[in-house]
Amino acid sequence: MENIEWGTILATLGAALAALMAGIGSAIGVGLAGQASAGAVSEDPDHFGSFLVLQLLPGTQGIYGLLVAFVIANAAGLLTAGSASVAVSDGWRYLFASLPIAFGGLVSAIYQGKCACSGIQLTVKRSDQSGKAIVMAIMVETYAVLALLISLLLTIGVG
Repeated sequence: MENIEWGTILATLGAALAALMAGIGSAIGVGLAGQASAGAVSEDPDHFGSFLVLQLLPGTQGIYGLLVAFVIANAAGLLTAGSASVAVSDGWRYLFASLPIAFGGLVSAIYQGKCACSGIQLTVKRSDQSGKAIVMAIMVETYAVLALLISLLLTIGVG
């Protein structure tokens, strides 16, 4: 029977979860805001730029998840030629380090998308308030940034 590299498997799972979960949240959030934007542009095409900013905001969580996935993959030696060998204890650390951005990115992107939808509706009704709508959606980003930071700090601490 082959020697299974459980540490490498756990590190790979952590990297995959960071990218996958945050990416799913971003896809949902951007999709929600895109649907609202499409309807809003039909009523007020002049505010396409503001609507686009609001739609793009939930996409940052996917970028954060991808960043953490790259950091984990690089630190664990998954990106180098040959087979990576990660201790099981380090594999668990990488896996747990990925969880803040995986779940924080998933949830914050969805709620940022919902907030962006409300901001788009606000801008349609009161076009002079688009800046406030953007600021409200950015406030949700705070928690994605905090999740990114803790995932990066935990990843750096492995080894």
